[in-house]
Amino acid sequence: MKIYIARHGQTHWNTEHRMQGWQDSALTAKGIEDAKKLGKSLERIKFDSIYSSPLGRAYNTAKYIRGDRGIEIIKMDSFREMNFGKWEGMADSDVRELFPVEHKNFWKEPNLFKPVEGESFDALINRVSTGLEELIESSRPGSENVLLVTHTCVIKSILSIVKNYSIKDFWNPPFVHATSLTVLEVDGEKIKTVLEGDISHLKDSV
Repeated sequence: MKIYIARHGQTHWNTEHRMQGWQDSALTAKGIEDAKKLGKSLERIKFDSIYSSPLGRAYNTAKYIRGDRGIEIIKMDSFREMNFGKWEGMADSDVRELFPVEHKNFWKEPNLFKPVEGESFDALINRVSTGLEELIESSRPGSENVLLVTHTCVIKSILSIVKNYSIKDFWNPPFVHATSLTVLEVDGEKIKTVLEGDISHLKDSV
């Protein structure tokens, strides 16, 4: 079985460099167009099921990727973005000014990060791991291709789980661009990545 994992399209808060987390922001025109481009690149894939974070930016991206397929999009709370607590809705520059130590640790030393009324990397990875197990189990037996649309920190968590990273390596490459595609191959109990952070569908617009 292959799990196709896409990040949501660009949002208005992305363009303003705001922390979104559990809060939401609408897709921009570019975000919609890029989601459609990813959908076009995947139109020949027969998806047995489609899962999404419950947040609108991910769910709407999933709808654009789904296209004309008559498949229900299943929302899973496990794949909601990291909860940024007090930082949600704030500009990244303001977070850096008001919480310099936490901001530095978040991006540079995630193993030292202490959330400000939000979620730790440990808690995030644990819930994503539970969600990934549930997704795989509910897709067995018989599923060949599954689509999941989610968020940067969730995708990084999945890569950490599959590659057995420690939290200090959470931000290892690749960079997770909007609508980038990561593909996992599940064979029994083994999971490996076959594609990471791919944006070839955007080659005319990047």
